[in-house]
Amino acid sequence: MSGELSQKPVRQASFWRSVKVVAWSFVGIRKNSESVEDMARVNPFHIIVVGIGAAIVMVVSLVVLVNWVVAK
Repeated sequence: MSGELSQKPVRQASFWRSVKVVAWSFVGIRKNSESVEDMARVNPFHIIVVGIGAAIVMVVSLVVLVNWVVAK
């Protein structure tokens, strides 16, 4: 019984937490312990959606930036 009481309650995965996980992965700096904790709590579907969205935003912003620089 004492083992059951010592466990922390697992919080529900939120979309905002998934956004933060993807943002940290784009930056590339993160403590391993925090990364393991996040991977246990996030929804894989949210990670995929946010990752694809972030990649699209990054590519589009780079294309716009290059076109703006070349036009001048």
